[in-house]
Amino acid sequence: MKPLTALTPRTDPTARTAPAATVLVLSLALAALTTVLVLTVRYGGYFSDPVGLFWWYSACWALFAVALAALRRVPARHVAWLITAGAVAVTVTGLVGPPRTSTDSYRYAWDGRVQSAGFSPYDHTPQDPALARLRDPWLFPTAAACAGPDLAGVPHTGGTAHCTRINRPAVHTIYPPVAEAYFLVVDQLSPPGSRHKPLQIGAGLLSLGVTGATLMVLRRRGGDLRKAAYWAWCPAVPIEAVNNAHVDVLGVLLAVAGLGLVSARAMTRRAAGGLLIGAAIATKLMPAVVLPGALSGVRRVRDAAAVLLPAASFAVLAYLPYVLLSHGSVFGYLGGYVQEEGYEDPSAGSRYSLLRLVLPDSWAFPVLVAVVAGVSLYVMWRGDPRRPWSGALLVTGWAFALLTPGYSWYALLLVALVALDGRWEWLGFAFAGAAVYVLGATFGHQAALSNIAYGAAAALVLAMTWLRRHAAAKADPAAVPARNGVRRGAWPPPGRP
Repeated sequence: MKPLTALTPRTDPTARTAPAATVLVLSLALAALTTVLVLTVRYGGYFSDPVGLFWWYSACWALFAVALAALRRVPARHVAWLITAGAVAVTVTGLVGPPRTSTDSYRYAWDGRVQSAGFSPYDHTPQDPALARLRDPWLFPTAAACAGPDLAGVPHTGGTAHCTRINRPAVHTIYPPVAEAYFLVVDQLSPPGSRHKPLQIGAGLLSLGVTGATLMVLRRRGGDLRKAAYWAWCPAVPIEAVNNAHVDVLGVLLAVAGLGLVSARAMTRRAAGGLLIGAAIATKLMPAVVLPGALSGVRRVRDAAAVLLPAASFAVLAYLPYVLLSHGSVFGYLGGYVQEEGYEDPSAGSRYSLLRLVLPDSWAFPVLVAVVAGVSLYVMWRGDPRRPWSGALLVTGWAFALLTPGYSWYALLLVALVALDGRWEWLGFAFAGAAVYVLGATFGHQAALSNIAYGAAAALVLAMTWLRRHAAAKADPAAVPARNGVRRGAWPPPGRP
């Protein structure tokens, strides 16, 4: 006679209906999310109605939370395919319109075109007459087409207005070599007249690649696959990674894959992970913040070198071809960008706004460096090397809290780290970045908006950290040091691959 537990799936009607019901609820939530995302992407109110656009953003995030809550009740055997199907649906919503809130992808298209024509992207500005023959009506409109608020004028002769969709057309490109190589590949594969679509499609494929890499890492480490939904369904992904086609998504994919390899014990895998992290840094520089996490718990010099040497070597060597081909600096407008964005002069904008609430402006940057350095050392000394993304999330999250960046797409890396680690409260910084970016012009880019948005996000993180530690202490006092990406004991544990 079969045991009662073996008969339960056949005799208990709820065993069949409960999974079907939860899957149906989740499907409806995802359908609502994708519908509102389509309406948000097509709204186009960044210049005309930023407040209205932000309400659409808020609706997307609310439905995202509903979908995550529904996913918690879905049986484990259905999770992977539901996350994947939802990721495809959410990603496609970013393709339903041209870039809505950023003009960065137009520079990407131009840099790819310039390289295809045999020029270094670091040698000429977009308005340089030497490259005039590469201009077309899409990137360089004329006459009445120059009336849009997102267009910049370019020098010309005659009475007809000339302009470009490329922002900062009078300065050299800022993007590192791996990003430039990506722009070249996309341009080479793009059919004539395809305009922004190849970059959006490429970004969509990369964002799906992040979902796949996250699922693989979680499965390999025995984690809950539901965490992958934090990236796969997050509204920031279709809006910033796909619709606006920000190259950050390439750096995110490389960083996620790199951290997955670094978490392995084998030295060759750790070196391969370091290589991928170096490629991520050579894509957008920002992924350098994951390095302390990649060094979590490392006690031996050779273990640290196995990650750092490949990362540094790749980042340096990636620049070499462009150094040889270029007549000017391969760092382009990087220094000017840092100054323009207020990172050198905190009083000029809303950077470091939370620090400036309690400190003089001149102290903000030194204190930021000291705090991030302290968190990094803590992660490297106490972090769990089997979960390097936890330490990377800690460093990246507090860097966001103290820098208070004004561009929402910077948070794509943070979202991916949340998907690996599972501490959902850090997503508040992604929503805060969207609020500051969309509403900034309406409120005059004042620090007050940044304080409210990032302050609320930081408060959420602090509250959830306290609650998690309190709950862990009640359940098992010895488990508290192992939370939040830190651990006790030597690594690797005996017999652990």
